[in-house]
Amino acid sequence: MSVTQLLLFIVVMVMISPAWGAKDYGLTPKEIAPGTYVLLGQNEHFNFRNGGNIVNTGFIITEKGVIVIDTGPSRLYGEQLRTAIGKITDQPIVKVFNTHLHPDHILGNQAFEDIQIAALPSTIEGIREQGELFNDSMYRLAGAWMAGTRVVLPTQIVKPGVVEMGGHRLRLFEMDGHSHADLVILDETTGVLFAADVVFHGRTPTTPHADVAHWMQALDTVSSLKFKLLVPGHGHVVSDSLPIVQTREYLQWLIDRLSQAAETGQTMAELLQSDAPSSIANLAVFREEYQRSVVHLFPDIEAKALSRGRVEQD
Repeated sequence: MSVTQLLLFIVVMVMISPAWGAKDYGLTPKEIAPGTYVLLGQNEHFNFRNGGNIVNTGFIITEKGVIVIDTGPSRLYGEQLRTAIGKITDQPIVKVFNTHLHPDHILGNQAFEDIQIAALPSTIEGIREQGELFNDSMYRLAGAWMAGTRVVLPTQIVKPGVVEMGGHRLRLFEMDGHSHADLVILDETTGVLFAADVVFHGRTPTTPHADVAHWMQALDTVSSLKFKLLVPGHGHVVSDSLPIVQTREYLQWLIDRLSQAAETGQTMAELLQSDAPSSIANLAVFREEYQRSVVHLFPDIEAKALSRGRVEQD
């Protein structure tokens, strides 16, 4: 076999491999309460194998139609989510909520353009400003799974309060901390709490838009809510507060670690190696997400520490 033939063979094999061939997310809705379903993503990073399916999405079948909570990481995911819903109910989809601006939660909007898509004002603005950057990044991370995906903005502004629809009473909370605007939804009819990315379970929290102090306040609010089941943005559904505890423990450890490093003059390079306790180090994708958090958060923490030092000298 010549070099040219070998290169052609390699190209063909790449193109027909699972990463580039026919795409099926294998979405399997799981009923967690009467008429309430969740589709669990992988506790992984975005990659060519999972196609960006690392997120939990959900839907509620009401007497007046279906409410969808987040649409996934791509046009294809959104289409397959819509198909999965159609296999379970003949009820029309009447409302879609985007919980926040991150791409794994909103890039499936394209499959729901004919439906009212609702989000908090800052989420809509964030998608408008950064959506195309997110989409480009997802193409690099997930490859052909993203084919044909374009950014679709929510069309309705969400306000905190109670929405009653088809026999379900949804209480909507506006929080922030994980992002600039985090929508948390408590279905008071079933007791299911869709906490979105305010809460992670078994996975290291992500921090590209994080304000840790505000995030801690959001966790306080979530902890005060009465729920029967908690659906985190990532990780398994539970009936207890363990994911809230895990998320809080990680964030507290992270901010303490970075603050101490800034006060003692450590550099970012020194911080990239962590000595986290096992309860934190054993979270999925810890090393990578921790290092990203150092990059996201340490410069501001360090700048504040240096500023205080200059004031004290003066």
